[in-house]
Amino acid sequence: MQSWIFAMLESLWANSSVKNEKEKLTWIDRMPGYAANFGLILFMILLAFSAVFGVIVYRITTAAALSFSADETTRSNARVTVTATAVVINLVVVLILDEIYGAVAKWLTEIEIPKTEKIFEERLILKAFLLKFVNSYASIFYVAFFKGRFVGRPGRYVYVFEGYRMEECAPGGCLMELCIQLSIIMLGKQLIQNNLFEIGIPKLKKLFRKLKDERTEVKEMDTNQSKHPQQWDLDYILEPFTGLTPEYMEMIIQFGFVTLFVASFPLAPVFALLNNIIEVRLDAKKFVTELRRPDTVREKDIGIWYNILSGIGKLSVIINAFVIAVTSDFIPRLMYQYAYSQNGTMHGFINHTLSYFNVSQLKAGTQPENSLFAQEVSFCRFRHHKQCDSQLNQVNFPRSLMSCNTYIVCEAQNALNGIPTTVGDPSRFKDYREPPWSPHQYEFSKQYWAVLSARLAFVILFQNLVMFLSVLVDWMIPDIPKDISEQIKKEKTMLVDFFLKEEHEKLKLIESFVARDKRKRRSGSKGRRSRAASFSQCHRSPRGSSTSFSSQHTVV
Repeated sequence: MQSWIFAMLESLWANSSVKNEKEKLTWIDRMPGYAANFGLILFMILLAFSAVFGVIVYRITTAAALSFSADETTRSNARVTVTATAVVINLVVVLILDEIYGAVAKWLTEIEIPKTEKIFEERLILKAFLLKFVNSYASIFYVAFFKGRFVGRPGRYVYVFEGYRMEECAPGGCLMELCIQLSIIMLGKQLIQNNLFEIGIPKLKKLFRKLKDERTEVKEMDTNQSKHPQQWDLDYILEPFTGLTPEYMEMIIQFGFVTLFVASFPLAPVFALLNNIIEVRLDAKKFVTELRRPDTVREKDIGIWYNILSGIGKLSVIINAFVIAVTSDFIPRLMYQYAYSQNGTMHGFINHTLSYFNVSQLKAGTQPENSLFAQEVSFCRFRHHKQCDSQLNQVNFPRSLMSCNTYIVCEAQNALNGIPTTVGDPSRFKDYREPPWSPHQYEFSKQYWAVLSARLAFVILFQNLVMFLSVLVDWMIPDIPKDISEQIKKEKTMLVDFFLKEEHEKLKLIESFVARDKRKRRSGSKGRRSRAASFSQCHRSPRGSSTSFSSQHTVV
């Protein structure tokens, strides 16, 4: 019987182990999901970059068209018009792609088949954050670090689409355009996505669910049922609670806008504070009146969001250092004032940033077609920036080879300003390059490498200084106050002492039970021995016992 039971148990255990092995997925089973994740995420990132490139093409072509407008006001405001409309287009693209990326990230996480719900949530957050980070900040990174960096030089400009020059920054740099780009995208996302969508979308979903239920459900007349709907019916009509991941994602993206490029838009924290004050009330109304009651789940901390916040904080230090050093003219101005200026002032800084260029070395078809000035211009001053100047419309360029608002500031500009010109004066454009009479003409000069070294040194110094200050402040102001930490330690010691005392009492009780059991066993063994001895005596001498009994009886 026992052998049959053991055999049945072994067969059941073998069947369950085989079933578990069949249900367990190996890395070979998960490989198609991982490959699909990698390929689709890469495609989505390239889609965001292509959207940014499309906006760049729009800027170039629109600026070129506006610069040839017959209206003088349109020509003078071409840069502002192009910048504002391009930023609005970027905002619309960001809002649309954000919704698409959220759905794609959820689907990609589902095909991975994570083991636990926690792993599913972490992978979903990482994918959604990566895609939305690229989508939200790609255009801002382009304006901050790439715009105007790859345009070439006079005589060797970089053209796109066989006739349009790559766009450049304004004469004052890209910092102002970066401020406009960041402010419009940040405020637009907060106003439209964080506020209007949070209230409007749940209301629309609630209305859709209500209409759908009214169409599909059959109305049954029940005399016992009250005319007014019950509270649970009203709660069922509300939109189901989908978790706090969207709320966290909004705050993380807003934190990136506030910290990553705060050097270019210092008012970003103020607008973020105002938005959060409004959003607190909107979220309260949404959770109370528009969503079903969420299921409470106990959590130790905010989970992977803390690591994301910490990473953005460290990245913001590096990015702001590069914004100050590369995007702005802070380092070139300091270098000129303390290294190149004769009197320690900024007088002559503009001339210091200009390089010489020989106009005769311009490529065929890129020179001015005609000039209204009598003298022949062989050398001119070239501003290495694209900007609109209505005074220089007297100098015409081939439309097919002119990008948005490029012009050459020749002696024509001096003549228009009433300054006498001389033929043969060299051209100057904004860059640190060798002059045309140098053996290494148009190569980067020593000033360029000195400024570049100063910029990199500033980035390293700024980063280490901020990191040191953050560690110092973290040490001086701990997360938990000292008195509370001491109280927590006392509570822990008291709990440890209490548990040790309880375990000691349990041990004593167990020892007493063991000792009592031993005594019972010893007493039981002694009783058995005495009963066995008396039984053996009775069995050996039955006669003696009977005679003694009879003798006693007679005496009595």
